[in-house]
Amino acid sequence: MTDTTTLVTATGEGAGKTAITIALARLAADRGGSVGYMKPKGTRLQSNVGKTLDQDPMLARETLGLDAEIHQMEPVVYSPTFIEGAIRGTEDVETLHDRVREEFDALAADRDHMFVEGGGDWTTGGVVDLTDVDVAELLDARVVLVADYETAGDLDDVLAAADAFGDRLAGVVFNKVSDAAFDSLDQDGIPFLESSGIPVFGALPHEKELAGVTVGDLADELGADLLTDAPTDAFVERFLVGAMGGDEALRHFRRARDAVVITGGDRADVQTAALEASGVKCLVLTGGHRPSGAVLGKAAEAGKAVIAVNTDTVTALDRVEGIISGGRTRDRRTVDHMADLLTAHADVDALI
Repeated sequence: MTDTTTLVTATGEGAGKTAITIALARLAADRGGSVGYMKPKGTRLQSNVGKTLDQDPMLARETLGLDAEIHQMEPVVYSPTFIEGAIRGTEDVETLHDRVREEFDALAADRDHMFVEGGGDWTTGGVVDLTDVDVAELLDARVVLVADYETAGDLDDVLAAADAFGDRLAGVVFNKVSDAAFDSLDQDGIPFLESSGIPVFGALPHEKELAGVTVGDLADELGADLLTDAPTDAFVERFLVGAMGGDEALRHFRRARDAVVITGGDRADVQTAALEASGVKCLVLTGGHRPSGAVLGKAAEAGKAVIAVNTDTVTALDRVEGIISGGRTRDRRTVDHMADLLTAHADVDALI
């Protein structure tokens, strides 16, 4: 039976759980222990050869050199269909809990340390009593909470989670902390939490390579057409919707940093305004319309990519939001980078 089980959960989606969970497992393995990985609820779902699978266990298996089957590592596929069935009563909660426990026991049988990744945020899974609080209880796990920090108000989420996990909470890791927010967190936020009995393992700086996606990745994930020859290695971290008039749009876009603007392919005024704003890195044009030659010429001049999709703006917006908030923590390089960040900015010995 495993010596230690660590559940990595988060105050919100897109907090960096996957990279942190797998990097911690790798750091534990580097110290000579045998490690295993599990994500009881598959939430980052993608259809793959006829099966709906979560990409995170696949990355863990490849990065950590594990031979477990994906269905063992991810016993519950937490899809919209599954959730609808659960609230209609087609899922037996006890059976699901037994399945998670059995697969965990099989994975943990010859491991010194199991790393369990939460799904979504810590409250996800409530319809079948499998929130991360429930999972920690079921698997007798200590809990590491990953949190964002932009303003002091973000500590409300940390306190709510700490209250829910109680004595199981080992501590908090702040991730993606901007330079602007760091002093407030370091001088006020962390001392406040520690005085409230909540240990903080470290604060990891915001890193472009981990936070956003490249324009090329965005185009690939959208299955979109690239209409320009501009470089596609710029990072985008946020999105804006161009639905207003040209002058108002330009004022709006000028405040943006590392942004993608999503707008109708027939909105030349908004497209032009976006291309004039230095913080806008690319355009996603919806509705299958091709922009005018003047717009494409302006994009070429500015060295900015223009991407066209056939879907409507609302659908494109949902897809772009999902891709950007997920970030590209989906390869071995990202895990290595996160392991370096944890080593430099967090108490790894205490974490693992």
